[in-house]
Amino acid sequence: MLSFERLNVWQKSIGLAKRLIIIANKLPTKYQFSFADQLRRAALSIPSNIAEGAGRRGIRDMGNFYSIARGSTYECVNIIKLLEKLEEPSLKAENLDELYLQAEEIVKMIYGLSK
Repeated sequence: MLSFERLNVWQKSIGLAKRLIIIANKLPTKYQFSFADQLRRAALSIPSNIAEGAGRRGIRDMGNFYSIARGSTYECVNIIKLLEKLEEPSLKAENLDELYLQAEEIVKMIYGLSK
């Protein structure tokens, strides 16, 4: 097991990324080349940058990757919020409050890693 796999924040971010990718895959065709594609890429970026940051030796390098992961989390929430405002029917079955809490927890944990 690599060191990043032991990080609770990485494990939680994998769960969030999976959930976001499932949401993206359920979006209608009209959103597949805009919202869905961007959501999948941002979701993948969260655990990927946590993993890459954990593999760096320098504090500055680590912090940069953690900052990108944090930004990608915000980006995902922004996309979901916009889809919610557009009243996208495929989001009706999702517990968005839980998703937002999960994202907020991950952001706080990433911030803690940066310290």
